Amino acid sequence: MSGWLRRRSAEDRRMNCVRVARVLQSYLDGETDDLTARRVAAHLEDCRRCGLEAATYREIKNALARRTEPDTAAVERLRGFGTSLLRGAEGPDGEGT
Repeated sequence: MSGWLRRRSAEDRRMNCVRVARVLQSYLDGETDDLTARRVAAHLEDCRRCGLEAATYREIKNALARRTEPDTAAVERLRGFGTSLLRGAEGPDGEGT
């Protein structure tokens, strides 16, 4: 196999932020297969944004399990994420898509 094909094949197996977002909750709940879990874990180590998102979900999940108030920073990050999703649902001119 040529070097280009080997690199391309490795890139195809890597997770990007969109792919991770699709499976993140299942990953955190331990519901993904081993291969997907390894790929998500590798992405979370390299990607600060996705790593923070995963940390936020973990914090909130743990707080709910403890039946305590979640960390305010985690709540603010989740609120910001929700707001960014709402902005993303709007078109570039501010209209809904």
